[in-house]
Amino acid sequence: MKNYKPKNRLTAKAYIDGILAEDRVMLSRAITIIESNLESDKALAKEIVQSILPNSGKSIRIGITGVPGVGKSTFIEAFGLYLVKQGHKVAILSIDPSSQRTKGSILGDKTRMEELSVLEEAYIRPSSSGDTLGGVANKTGETMLLCEANGYDVILIETVGVGQSETAVHGMTDFFLLLMLSGAGDELQGIKKGIMEMADMLVINKADGDNITNSKIAKRQYQNALHIFPLSESGWSPVVSTASSTKNIGISNVWDQVLKYKALVDENGYFIKNRNHQQIKWMYNNINEELKHMFYGSKHIKRELSQLEKEIVSSEISPVKAALQIIDKFKNSFLE
Repeated sequence: MKNYKPKNRLTAKAYIDGILAEDRVMLSRAITIIESNLESDKALAKEIVQSILPNSGKSIRIGITGVPGVGKSTFIEAFGLYLVKQGHKVAILSIDPSSQRTKGSILGDKTRMEELSVLEEAYIRPSSSGDTLGGVANKTGETMLLCEANGYDVILIETVGVGQSETAVHGMTDFFLLLMLSGAGDELQGIKKGIMEMADMLVINKADGDNITNSKIAKRQYQNALHIFPLSESGWSPVVSTASSTKNIGISNVWDQVLKYKALVDENGYFIKNRNHQQIKWMYNNINEELKHMFYGSKHIKRELSQLEKEIVSSEISPVKAALQIIDKFKNSFLE
């Protein structure tokens, strides 16, 4: 199956020319190749990405995450519509480490963002998850580059899953936005310190109707909580605001804060420094992924693992010794 080559594949030049000509259909077809695990597609994907690289990197990349029920899709649609009205082209990418099991879980975003999804200036794409967050980051990162080369100057990357997916998105974006709710008990309960520290802006969503007072209280609580954290390397002090996606209140302020942040990090040099750091980290992610595929893709390793599993269950060998033993065998295979 790995050596299978789909009949409908075009030349790399056809995809590259289409992407640079801002052809959305060709963009989608190229992203499908990026997400493929076929060996022939991997080679094609590398050629496409390498060729469009000089035309990428010119967008502002915004990561968006939030607690369950916070209204991420509604907020992203309102935010995306505002950006389009300001003359921007917006690409929305979803990143979900659970989608390998649930398959269509992130496809719902496209149907929920009905108004935004029909606009020529907006592009919504669920991201392939792979088996690990490293794989997610790599493929979403390449998709992001293709979208930039296709003319999208604002990239919104949404985390749909929970846990370490936020870290993966933070590691590939310029500005990290955390959506929160008010009126759900102690506002600081259940929010991880790590996510708070990553955030460049906290937005209390659904700040309308009877929830306005609670939203203002939550805003003060989060502002107080953020004062505990040291100033980030970017030199930016995280901002807390309220918004209502359904009433279109506070949406423009989010973009204003993004622009203020961009002006600051451009001036102090952090923007380029952070992008360079992310590129290097991306290389190491790729190395780790390739090594993992080489290891688990080996027929000899698969046979050895099957035997070691039986020996571990029967207490003939400890898990630690088994791991060292099979890694030694893997290393020795390169010396033969």
